[in-house]
Amino acid sequence: MVLTPGMRVLGLATARYAVGTSIRGLSSGTTGGTGGWLARSPYARLMRLDKPIGSSLLFLPAAWAIVMASPSLAEAVPTLALFASGSVLLRGAGCTINDYWDRDIDKQVKRTATRPIAAGEVSPRNALLFFSAQCLAGLPILLCMNTTTIYLGVFSLVPVVLYPLAKRVMPWPQIALGLCFNFGALMGWTAITNQLELPAVLLYLGSFCWTQVYDTIYAHADKADDVSVNIGSSALVLKDGTKKALTGFSLMSYGLVGMAGISAGLPPLFFIFLAPAQIDLLNRIRRTDLDNPESCIANFQANRNTGFLVLLAIIIAKQMLQRGAEVEAEEDEAEAAKETMERDPMRIGS
Repeated sequence: MVLTPGMRVLGLATARYAVGTSIRGLSSGTTGGTGGWLARSPYARLMRLDKPIGSSLLFLPAAWAIVMASPSLAEAVPTLALFASGSVLLRGAGCTINDYWDRDIDKQVKRTATRPIAAGEVSPRNALLFFSAQCLAGLPILLCMNTTTIYLGVFSLVPVVLYPLAKRVMPWPQIALGLCFNFGALMGWTAITNQLELPAVLLYLGSFCWTQVYDTIYAHADKADDVSVNIGSSALVLKDGTKKALTGFSLMSYGLVGMAGISAGLPPLFFIFLAPAQIDLLNRIRRTDLDNPESCIANFQANRNTGFLVLLAIIIAKQMLQRGAEVEAEEDEAEAAKETMERDPMRIGS
């Protein structure tokens, strides 16, 4: 993606709040909240600005794709900034429409009864207006992208709006969540290349498998409430087989992300660089007490560490690739100079 100076300023400026919020989320306590005015403002809570873990998990697959597709890390920064901002707005819009659809159900569940719409702090009409406002606020960011990415961005709103309804009709709504929550992997790639290519699809599928892991862990924290309000979840489907299934999803995610890197031209060592993220995720699965909601929430939130380890692996592999290309260019230049000297020794000294 070619960015004008104005677009760069827009992306970097609007990302300050997004990145700052995510950093505060990384250092927050077990609830993932930042507290302060964010916890007091009903509209901030409607966007989950007080709990930025969701924005981080939404942003990370996009970041993987952007860094993997970019010629260099420096060239990836403006696009990363735009996507960081867009992740906060899109996640906020998704949470707003989710709470709008779930307003009657939320009133019946202790954990969600204090959400702004369910508690009567925000009316359903104002929630829809706020949802529209967030979509419009994200429009300038989307319009900084190329045509392919704009089309994907517009299309991604459809599953975002419909996902909350999936819980009512699907026994495993995490499938719908995985499909809509990881569009960033596709959009991040096309934002750089303007083409939807194999590495982007593999990253999307790998991210989908990762989502099944962390959201199923989260679903176990809510399984008693889900039964009481007749809502489907992967936790209720998998039951005692959860850890075996999540181990399988974890291994599939590792393989798909690794193959995405290889198909994008990263060295085979990329699989080794990814190993710490895989080990971290498998340890999360092993350590989670699926009958303890606090353990489930804590290990769900810790998946941001897994995501950042994947991003670090991509950065290391890209730097290795770039350094290898520089060394090869230096060797070619030295070889050319040697051949020139052998043909015309006097020319070197002239």
